[in-house]
Amino acid sequence: MGTDKSRQAKLLDLKNRLDEREQKHLCSLATLSHDGIRRLPTALTEHRQAFAIDADRILHSRAYTRYIDKTQVFYMVSNDHITHRVLHVQLVSKIARTIGRFLRLNEDLIEAIALGHDIGHPPFGHDGEKELSLLCTEHGLPPFQHNVQSIQFLENLERNGQGWHLTLQTLDGILCHDGEIHNRFLKPQRNKDFTDFDHELLAKSNNPDLELIPMTLEGCIVRLSDSIAYIGRDIEDAIELKLIRRSDIPANCRKVLGDTNGTIVYHLVEDLITNSLATGEAGELV
Repeated sequence: MGTDKSRQAKLLDLKNRLDEREQKHLCSLATLSHDGIRRLPTALTEHRQAFAIDADRILHSRAYTRYIDKTQVFYMVSNDHITHRVLHVQLVSKIARTIGRFLRLNEDLIEAIALGHDIGHPPFGHDGEKELSLLCTEHGLPPFQHNVQSIQFLENLERNGQGWHLTLQTLDGILCHDGEIHNRFLKPQRNKDFTDFDHELLAKSNNPDLELIPMTLEGCIVRLSDSIAYIGRDIEDAIELKLIRRSDIPANCRKVLGDTNGTIVYHLVEDLITNSLATGEAGELV
């Protein structure tokens, strides 16, 4: 066995090789791991890449553990096959990483944003968020928003107030994911810094209708994948609970997308990849 210094040197050498492989393999519009920005400087001896660290920290957070008992749309039902929040974020991560692989984007950053994007969601789906928002405004607080709460957890509450010191790119993607806003086109607003991020966080806190755009293509991918992940699953949950029948899906939708979660996801992912490749030089996702 070598000394601690020699082992660390070997690990850092491997990290440098991974960074070099990213530069050669990822597209010119992707976010490189060595460009990850943190509020506080970190030791140069860390052998993991920046966004891989973020994904690990989110996965091991207490807030991530609390995903497990939060349902997606339908709640207080006795059915083990209804989508829970933890499954939703895993589906978003998988869909987004698949898209990112085809577009040669940074899959570690995609995973970090996807795993953390709903971490501030309360129980009882969006109804829970609405009730908390009413309570907040009644007491003179800004309206409750799960994406803002996600940042509060990860930056200010976790680890007894120390936070996880995540990169700007990951935090920005989580804040800007806005899964309920559906865009036909997304182009990242690049060159943000933490001053810009803090300004956007405050502005969004006071104005829920404010639309924020991610600073990276990876963040844009997660935002679009959020919608892709829940459209078909929500339909399957409604069918499982016998609230609708599969035949109730409009004929024009069935013709274009299919009538199952699998076919809906497949067609939407295929469409996103092919259209993004057609306009990729402009850095725009369609």
